[in-house]
Amino acid sequence: MRWEPLLFIMLVAGLSALAIILFGGKHRWFASLILIYGTGLATILFTPISIDGTAPYLMPLGIGRVNLTRFSFYNLGFLENILLTVPLGLLLKNMLPKLSLFGVAFFGLVVGSGIEITQYVLSHRFLINRSSDINDVLANALGILIGGIIMASYLYLTHRKQPAHALA
Repeated sequence: MRWEPLLFIMLVAGLSALAIILFGGKHRWFASLILIYGTGLATILFTPISIDGTAPYLMPLGIGRVNLTRFSFYNLGFLENILLTVPLGLLLKNMLPKLSLFGVAFFGLVVGSGIEITQYVLSHRFLINRSSDINDVLANALGILIGGIIMASYLYLTHRKQPAHALA
């Protein structure tokens, strides 16, 4: 019962890989990279497999804990959650370049909240022992915002450097 989320993730990843192989076109490598990132992210977030610092480990049975009040921004877990979601911000701003940074930040809060709510529900249903934490929501939103800022800066600089004769 504990491993049903992982089986679901692997099923979706396998079907997505098949779709990429059959219909991927010229951007097959990029779609494969996104699939690998998404599968790894989902495995880390929604299964009893966790990474603490440098080594993966298996979480014991349990329903986890909930933290909605204690803020802690100066620890390794907060930084890991930021780094984990920066690629989402890069991808979002690349796909929707006209989306404002306020919109990117709002999307980050929605995604962070969705991840924590899903972890809470899965922890109670499948005993994967995932904690729901307000710090994780804020770190995920900050990571997505940082990724969005990086991509917005890149897009601004690449469009700004066009030679004058190319604009005419």
